[in-house]
Amino acid sequence: MSSFESAPLLNNVQSTRSGLSLIKYNVVKSVVLSVKSSPVNYLLIFVPFGLYVGFAEWSATVVFWINFLAIVPLASILAFATEELAEHVGETVGGLLNATFGNAVELIVSIIALKDNQFRIVQASMLGSILSNLLLVLGCCFIAGGFNRVQQTFNQTVAQTMSSLMALATASLLIPAAFHSTLPVPKGKTDFPQPGSSDELVLSLSRGVSIILLIVYIIFLFFQLKTHKSLFEPQPQIDEDGIIATIIPNELDANKQEEDEHLSVTSSIGVLVAATVLVSFSADYLIGSVDQLVETSGLSKTFIGLIIIPIVGNAAEHATAVVVAMKNKMDLAIGVAVGSSLQIAIFVTPFMVLVGWVFDVPMSLYFSTFETAILFVAVFIANLVILDGESNYLEGVMLVSTYLIVALAFFYYPDSGINN
Repeated sequence: MSSFESAPLLNNVQSTRSGLSLIKYNVVKSVVLSVKSSPVNYLLIFVPFGLYVGFAEWSATVVFWINFLAIVPLASILAFATEELAEHVGETVGGLLNATFGNAVELIVSIIALKDNQFRIVQASMLGSILSNLLLVLGCCFIAGGFNRVQQTFNQTVAQTMSSLMALATASLLIPAAFHSTLPVPKGKTDFPQPGSSDELVLSLSRGVSIILLIVYIIFLFFQLKTHKSLFEPQPQIDEDGIIATIIPNELDANKQEEDEHLSVTSSIGVLVAATVLVSFSADYLIGSVDQLVETSGLSKTFIGLIIIPIVGNAAEHATAVVVAMKNKMDLAIGVAVGSSLQIAIFVTPFMVLVGWVFDVPMSLYFSTFETAILFVAVFIANLVILDGESNYLEGVMLVSTYLIVALAFFYYPDSGINN
């Protein structure tokens, strides 16, 4: 064979090797950037351990807590990959991606729980996510940002808009509870739902309200990303030296890489898929261990779902919000804390009601009287402290104290009275 005939073959081999080297380089780069994106990603060591103890059927306590620690860094990587992907698809679509995937962990955990007929865990985790963001995260932001400052300011118009929508979300839970309490209890009532009973009516009401809330959420996205986009754009902030600095949305990530170190579209999608698959397995083991954990630990399902599980999906957001608040970027902190609560209230929760409808699981917007009262108090005090567009560390202490009181109350609240 002549050298001319062997040259194309040699070029093809070299091209294949170069292609494989490029793929290997991109994979290594994606892994490195993803791991370095947040300090909590060192907890990734718990991911293989969590999968192993779940597969080996160790004790429920070990399975729950190791997978709990495993999901925390996976949630952070999901948030990182979503932000990287958003940079490539434009501001409007990017905002929609952040809104959709920002609560991906809550969605995955909730869908798995619904498949296991654990709708009480889903309801508690939804309410817990709202409370933790609205009270704990926002309170920590006010404390961290206002500790060495007299006061901080933020966009009052945006705060008022979000407060109004949170009031709507609260009403969507109060109305089913009031509706249920005013209907007579059918004779010989059996398990929920009984066809033709008041519970069946509440379930139908919840599904209708959920559709309305999802429509409101779509309109809010159009309002935020299109017609009134200027209202939600970052406002200039004056730092300690009196210099006006423009807030850049991409600075939400406290550990942002250099400008030339970003994931490509393909790499971002690959990281999203890989993290989602791992979260699904870890969440499956975590939810599967809840029943046995309740029996052995004495903790109620409500406390686990409302206080413990929300920490999993919100850990990365908690750290991000506190860091930007310390940098006096309160518009971003408010957007993370209150915005995440709003997404849970008017998007994730009604969406899970419709998913339950598909799975034939009685997931509804009817929460106990105690839970709806807690939500009302949380939204009420949060609205009071943000409506003036100013914050200080004392207001942060008030919010965190309210959350601690709520956590203590749910620690002693029995599951037996959950539907009363």
